[in-house]
Amino acid sequence: MSKRITIKQIAAALHVSISTVSKALNDSYEISEETKRKIQEYAKEHKYKPNTLALSLQNKKTKTIGILLPNILTYYYARVLRGIEKVATEKGYNLITCITNDSYKKEVYTMEMLSNGTIDGFIACIANETLELKEFDHFKDILEEGTPIVLYNRVHKDINCDKVVTDNIKSAYKATRFLMRSECKNIALVSSTKGLDISKFRLKGYLKALTKYDITPNEELIINLKSEKKLKTRINEMLDNNQVDGIFTIDEVSAALTTQVLNKRGIKIPEDVSIIGFTNGILSRYSTPPLTSVNRFAHTTGEVAAARLIDKIEEKIPFNDITTEIIKTELVERESTKKLFIKF
Repeated sequence: MSKRITIKQIAAALHVSISTVSKALNDSYEISEETKRKIQEYAKEHKYKPNTLALSLQNKKTKTIGILLPNILTYYYARVLRGIEKVATEKGYNLITCITNDSYKKEVYTMEMLSNGTIDGFIACIANETLELKEFDHFKDILEEGTPIVLYNRVHKDINCDKVVTDNIKSAYKATRFLMRSECKNIALVSSTKGLDISKFRLKGYLKALTKYDITPNEELIINLKSEKKLKTRINEMLDNNQVDGIFTIDEVSAALTTQVLNKRGIKIPEDVSIIGFTNGILSRYSTPPLTSVNRFAHTTGEVAAARLIDKIEEKIPFNDITTEIIKTELVERESTKKLFIKF
């Protein structure tokens, strides 16, 4: 196997200085276009690759970002990752992606392992177990070391770093209001993510919409579980004992299971019951019927988080300049809801 060509060898072959080669390969304006083209073509022809380890030691930067995902099964996180990857690639950064499986221990281990100089910063969605335990020292320690972190989706006020979040309360309010506008009077809420702040905010938006239009919330129409294990049973019990003509599901799994229950019972969607889901993913688009959904723009969330982190890494923004970016949503109308009838 032939040895990798170096900048020094390129300089000797083309009779230019090492500095000129380095600037040309970095597309510097200080080098003429003709010289730049000649050097870049020679480097490509001889399969030159930069020594990333040497560069990181020289610049004290690894040009690598650590990504923490709670799981890889959810469409939302896959889209967030695509957004991150798009911006990172454009900016010349590599990604190390780790799956925590919503485990506190896995999250702590991963962040400690990567914060030894392997990465320049983190983009993270906090593990469910971490939020339940309210143990955030691993985040705080890394921030104190001067490593920037951007949190997305699941965040916490006790972690003083940049955050990118969905406007959950307003989005849930608008979705519930849409059901009321389409003549729904007995609107249920179904969730399999009880305990997460995002679920609390969506529940708050649902309740806010009901009370805004003088509808007294009915506890029997609110199903709020920590997982989907008993969700179908609870939905069936609710439908057995209550009149329901609209359902707002605050996560995509709940939306899919609710649709299955209604279809199995022979309840027509949307003629008998309208459904709106949260997160405009594959399950929503390909369910029967396709679901009206809140589009969270996960791809945009990833792009915004990556851009913010890279600006911090490259010191374009002061480390202590902390912001929370709120990503607006939109309702994508499909066949699971009736057309608007009443305008409030």
